[in-house]
Amino acid sequence: MKRAIISDIHGNLEALQAVLADIDRQQVDAVSCLGDIVGYGPNPCECVTLVRDRCGLVILGNHDQGALFDPDGFNVGAERAIRWTRSQLEHHDAMPRNANSQLMDFLGELPRTHTEGSLLFVHGSARRPLDEYVFPEDIYNPLKMTHIFELVGRYCFQGHTHIPGVFTVAPDFESPVIAVGDDEWRRPLPAPKAMVNVGSVGQPRDGDPRASYVIAETGSDTEPVVVRFRRVPYAAETTCRKIHAIPDLDRYLGDRLLQGR
Repeated sequence: MKRAIISDIHGNLEALQAVLADIDRQQVDAVSCLGDIVGYGPNPCECVTLVRDRCGLVILGNHDQGALFDPDGFNVGAERAIRWTRSQLEHHDAMPRNANSQLMDFLGELPRTHTEGSLLFVHGSARRPLDEYVFPEDIYNPLKMTHIFELVGRYCFQGHTHIPGVFTVAPDFESPVIAVGDDEWRRPLPAPKAMVNVGSVGQPRDGDPRASYVIAETGSDTEPVVVRFRRVPYAAETTCRKIHAIPDLDRYLGDRLLQGR
């Protein structure tokens, strides 16, 4: 089975459309989303609609929850963005009648975790699925890594940090290196366990402005899982201009897209 796994779209329609087009070319069997469809970006309604229509599995992210309820733990810029996002989800003029409430209902029904055999899908971590960050530098915090890995049956797919890579039980972190002109880094996942951060579609933070997602090739529970980290260029300048045109969105949220920060 070939499963495309996307995460952290953050209202970036141009990035999401480019990634979905790339997924279509890969002829996958299923598409899953690990949350944070909204927040930061200028097209929350369009992105929620696309994810709802294209993804068989969708996990709740902390920004998705923030759009439904009072945002908790957000900095000032992120809180302003999520409040604007909520206003769009509630009253978007371009949406058909009652469509906005359907989008809010869709977000409100999303699960925080999903398990298929030995595979776990979360937004943050196996320990705190909604909001725990697992950064590459956490490999130097063995107690944290041990506690999280204890909750992982075999492989866990996650997002939230916007930094793609593979965590091993050593602990170690392997970062995919995909040069400009290349589009993929392929890695069989190690035994007995691994955590895979699929990176961000709509706001990469690893210095590469191209959208990031993963294709996982899976068989039985005893067969190795192969992950393919893919990078997809998109019209980031267009998204940046849209953000600059919205007073409630910090201009930095657009500028950072051009730098992958």
